[in-house]
Amino acid sequence: MSQESEKGHIHLTNRIIDEIVGIFVDIGFEVVTGPEMEDEYHNFDALNVPKDHPARDMQDTFWVEQMNLKPYLKDNRTGESVLPQVLRTHTSNMQIRFAETHEPPFKIIVPGKVYRNENTDRTHEVQFHQIEGMVIGKDINLSHLKFALNNFIKKIFGDDVETQFRPGYFPFTEPSIEVDMKCFKCKGSGCSTCSHSGWIEILGSGMTHPNVLSSAGIDPNKYQGFAFGMGADRIAMLKYGVDDVRLLYNGDLRLTNQF
Repeated sequence: MSQESEKGHIHLTNRIIDEIVGIFVDIGFEVVTGPEMEDEYHNFDALNVPKDHPARDMQDTFWVEQMNLKPYLKDNRTGESVLPQVLRTHTSNMQIRFAETHEPPFKIIVPGKVYRNENTDRTHEVQFHQIEGMVIGKDINLSHLKFALNNFIKKIFGDDVETQFRPGYFPFTEPSIEVDMKCFKCKGSGCSTCSHSGWIEILGSGMTHPNVLSSAGIDPNKYQGFAFGMGADRIAMLKYGVDDVRLLYNGDLRLTNQF
């Protein structure tokens, strides 16, 4: 008598990344990946992050071998000066790396791991997954951004989900916009899941800052664009009802076996 083999399960984070990336590929985005160890220029400077921004501090960034204490170090192989290296704090580094070597127009979606030097709790981890998107072309405006994000949110959470766009701040976008969806548990009346606000923050976005375009060698007077970034782990938590991000990393198969 043959015994049926036990089937494996796709991890929730991998599942949600594949689903999100597929949604954007369906509307013409190209999938791009890049280095997890990054130089200071591509992680901060080219993205218009000020030199005194708190994200550059040791409390938020993993600097490789304390390289932030030395403006430039010598490459052991070539003897040439190299920029300080960090474990990338966001997938936004690929905005610059891709734009440096490609002519507009283009649309990219960038999934990958990122790292933050912060305390671990139910909503924060030192390593997590982020998905970055960027569109650069002529006559790109906020309506294009709104369509792309509303399409994504409805595909993930259902056609009846309500969203709101509100002002925010990010160094690499202007104007900057944060996007919320109406709480799926209380439907906007207020509960512990949405901190009794009726809304849940989904992602940050905005129109690409002219300084970022210039850093990548793109004429901001000729081209415009938008960018957005979201935590894939957070989206998985919301969709699958996981109340602690650490559960996604502890190897407990009971979590993935539920879905």
